[in-house]
Amino acid sequence: MRPLPRLFAFTDETVRTSRRTSASAGAIASLGAPVALVARDHAATGAELTEFTAALHVITRPAGAALIVSSRPDIAAALGAQGIQLRALDLSPADARMVFPVGWIGRSVHSVDEARIAADEGADYVVAGPVFETPTHPGMTPWGIALIQKASRLDLPVIAIGGMTPERSQQVFEAGAWGVAAISALWKTVKPAEAASRMLQPWM
Repeated sequence: MRPLPRLFAFTDETVRTSRRTSASAGAIASLGAPVALVARDHAATGAELTEFTAALHVITRPAGAALIVSSRPDIAAALGAQGIQLRALDLSPADARMVFPVGWIGRSVHSVDEARIAADEGADYVVAGPVFETPTHPGMTPWGIALIQKASRLDLPVIAIGGMTPERSQQVFEAGAWGVAAISALWKTVKPAEAASRMLQPWM
């Protein structure tokens, strides 16, 4: 299996439906193997998410970037994605592996205990946060750098998420994070490739 990417570019409904997404996705994916585009839109129907994932796959494949699908191992398997990203109420990593036999299986976690459970259930990595305040989870108290420091002591890679910016990438890198994930900092900028490169810099 190829090395796990260091930068996860998560999407949401606004990204999926934006006319700028194709160009931005191409710019982010141009950085190649260190990057993963994560097809996520919990408001989308299965057909909509499948169409969106297929469009991202056309972009990631020639660039050498990875494609990860949120919550739907069936779609990931059908389209040849490299990974799936599970939430707490999704299938367990072990059950998802029955549908998606080859590729990474990640779990989103909000505490060290959840990270430990994910590892015990067979997750290949965790996305931990929110580290800082983020509009994606309004009202949720950020865990701070301590979450990354503690979760990184477990035997699996930790991707930091929540209010991440290029400036904060260095902080989570020093805390032991394998990589970083973002939405706004990558998709809501006029220079997505530059933003992605800056976020990756501590690991390069």
